[in-house]
Amino acid sequence: MSPMIIIWLRRLRAMTWKELLQLLRDPVLLVFVLYAFTADIYNAGSGVSFQLNNVAMVLSDQDRSAVSRELAGRFMPPEFRWLATTTRPADGIRFLDESKALAVLEIPPGFGKDLQSGKGSQVQLQIDASNSVQGFLATLDASQIVARFGLEQMAIQNGLSLSGGNLNLPVISNDVRVWFNPNQNDAWFMGISELLNVVTLFSMLLPAAAMVREKERGTIEQLLVSPLSPLQIMLPKIIAMLAVILGGIALGLFAILIPVFHIPVAGSLLLFFVFSTAYVATLAGIGILIATVTRNMAQAGMMVILIIAPMMFLSGLWTPPEAMPALMRWGMYISPLYYYINASYGILMKGAGLTILWPMLAGILIIGIVVRFVTMQRFRQQFS
Repeated sequence: MSPMIIIWLRRLRAMTWKELLQLLRDPVLLVFVLYAFTADIYNAGSGVSFQLNNVAMVLSDQDRSAVSRELAGRFMPPEFRWLATTTRPADGIRFLDESKALAVLEIPPGFGKDLQSGKGSQVQLQIDASNSVQGFLATLDASQIVARFGLEQMAIQNGLSLSGGNLNLPVISNDVRVWFNPNQNDAWFMGISELLNVVTLFSMLLPAAAMVREKERGTIEQLLVSPLSPLQIMLPKIIAMLAVILGGIALGLFAILIPVFHIPVAGSLLLFFVFSTAYVATLAGIGILIATVTRNMAQAGMMVILIIAPMMFLSGLWTPPEAMPALMRWGMYISPLYYYINASYGILMKGAGLTILWPMLAGILIIGIVVRFVTMQRFRQQFS
């Protein structure tokens, strides 16, 4: 190995160690990093659910018959719970207006007699849609419950039984098979998504903070008059923050996601860390680019938020790509988070390999090369 390369590597090692020491001397930032990769991921996995759970309902039963009570009994825990029973429709509206209940099931007078005589009847379900997700799910579940109840009543009127095996009616049986998350455990999705969000935030914030800290303290000028090249100043910050973030990913996986939420790692963890390394290095370049156009930590933090918000919306994490307008779908391909999300869920949940996910890695690397070129140009121009 030539002496120049040895000197270059020694300088890289010394500067990387300096960056790590500076981070260790900032206890507030260290506590923030530890919280984000542990408690924040745990809170997201355990506290956020998109499933119906203990939905408060009010029964406005104006019929008070055995048939109406049977229908009401179909709304059972853990999805639903009865908060109150009344015979006045106005009382149900009051519960909705006061946000004490999410839904009101109104059964009209003569409901039982109409069904027994074969005339048919209608029930009304009023939903508080201010919580649109829960309201939509409650509507779907209630529609299925009422439809099943109506089918059973029709079968009884014809002397048949849905469970006795002698039903000759043309009934379609909907058997749903869920892949990769059979129990539809929200903790698996939310825990992984929060880990990816935390990685995205710190991949830009930590390098930007390291560079801006040099500018605030006036030490960047000292580095520029040293024998160090711009690459030798910038690269150690990326390497140091990359090591910290990869350590945080390992902490989130092996301390929270796997032992607490029992996320089944179906693919290769080594491949996941390869993708994470490429992704963090790409965003670290964006973080240093932010530092070249800002003067202090407050400005850098605002710039990170300004960039990370559209990146998340264009990633497909919260809105499926199929639901986006055509222009937004094209913009999705310039978001590195889009590729990282597909790769992460593909590896951790589906067991996909590099033969399937290589386009995701190529997308991250191409964006990283472009970002690195722009960052180096901007860094040289700023201090030339």
